Amino acid sequence: MIGCIIQARIGSTRLPGKVMLNLDENPVLYYVLEQLRSCKLVDKTIVATTTLDEDDVIENFVATMNVDVFRGSPNDVLDRYYQCAKEFSIDTIVRITADNPLIDPTIVDDLIKEFTANSYDCLTNAYVRTFPYGTEVEIFSFESLEKAWKNAIKPSEREHVTPYLYNNSGNFKIFNVEHPKNISNLRWTIDRENDLTLVKLIVSKIKKRPILMNDILDLLSKEPELFEINKNQIPHEGYQKSLKEDEEYLKSRKKDRENHDKEN
Repeated sequence: MIGCIIQARIGSTRLPGKVMLNLDENPVLYYVLEQLRSCKLVDKTIVATTTLDEDDVIENFVATMNVDVFRGSPNDVLDRYYQCAKEFSIDTIVRITADNPLIDPTIVDDLIKEFTANSYDCLTNAYVRTFPYGTEVEIFSFESLEKAWKNAIKPSEREHVTPYLYNNSGNFKIFNVEHPKNISNLRWTIDRENDLTLVKLIVSKIKKRPILMNDILDLLSKEPELFEINKNQIPHEGYQKSLKEDEEYLKSRKKDRENHDKEN
């Protein structure tokens, strides 16, 4: 089974509650789910949120859209994905984050085709970035997810699900899909208030549904000033924070080993 697991939580630090903020009369999470409904190759879609009380609102909203919900670890997102995939018997996991309300279903299907036609362990369009921020897709096998779940120890590897695979690329067959032109300077993911402002404008100006990447690029060609709104955004802020936590974790482990050696 090919299952799309969407990670979603209320407790975002840079833009709290962003997945439930409205883009029009509907919230960000609504758009994520509606965009993905147009995927032809996804067998099941699940929203994986946390066990925290604050995320009850996500479970309740998703129920109104007749989509399955899984609740797991607030911080160990790798464990949340693993337990979700296991519970729903998913063989091939499509990872989507709930801060990408304009995820392009045709890109998702194209990557699924590429993944299933080859014996990849992991396939993505975001390891080497050429696609805009907000179009990220990661696809990996349950076996690869299980290996990461069993072996990953760094905070970044537990919080961001796939870094263990990339950090150990010699042990996995990983393929990165690249766009013909590098347009990774563009972004319509939602991380801060100015991102939300831009996506609201995109949603108001493009009337067709689903909204595809090419529709947004066409809007850009007509109204390039729109994309000045969030052009100075720092990419990967959350991941950079996790890498700093890795440094502290490794220092702590080293210190523990040194103390252990002194005692013995």
